[in-house]
Amino acid sequence: MRTRMLDAAEELLDASPDRDIATRAVCDKVGVGAPVLYRLFGDKNGLLSALVDYGFDRYLATKRAAAPSADPVVDLRNGWDTHVEFAMAHPAVYRLMFSPGFATVPSAAQEAMRLLREVLDRCAAAGVLRVDPETAAQMIMSANIGVALNLVTQPENYPDPELSRRVRDAVHAALLVPERAADAPTPGDRDPLVVAALQLSAVLRDRPAELGEPETALLLHWLDTLAGQPR
Repeated sequence: MRTRMLDAAEELLDASPDRDIATRAVCDKVGVGAPVLYRLFGDKNGLLSALVDYGFDRYLATKRAAAPSADPVVDLRNGWDTHVEFAMAHPAVYRLMFSPGFATVPSAAQEAMRLLREVLDRCAAAGVLRVDPETAAQMIMSANIGVALNLVTQPENYPDPELSRRVRDAVHAALLVPERAADAPTPGDRDPLVVAALQLSAVLRDRPAELGEPETALLLHWLDTLAGQPR
């Protein structure tokens, strides 16, 4: 019953011109009385909060189900595309998921960032990332959410079906070494030393060398300094 009511709420939100729903309409759609909704969700805010959790559960399920390939850059591009595809398939819920009105960031949003960071760590270990993974994750997630929100909230202003791909490739071109970026190299390409430092740092964090903890920490500090990462 809980899932049926969440599905009904999402369907009504998608069809609502003012992006709002009445709890009575949700109950009518499922064929139950208001007491059932109050018992399951407390009130309308509880229903919408549960809808956000439900959306993140499905969103993260697509991320967790994506088995890593041999090429982290391919996984990075696919991750962007599946993010936008989810937003287009669930526009009302997506708007709620990434609403700026949250008092605290949902833990599921933090997990989404962690999963992206894992792919970027693999890119760094492969020597194809030109900035540190944390900075890259923030840039990609910000751009990915921005494009997806614009597509679902203002489709009339963003009619280009290639917009998502164009922005994706432009962002990746700023983050990946030129030979792995989809677009042409951009000015200011990172020094090969920076790329090498990022690569070795990522490898050491994933597979510590046979050094003592102080030596490993010192080596990572030197590598981060060479790569220009904030400490």
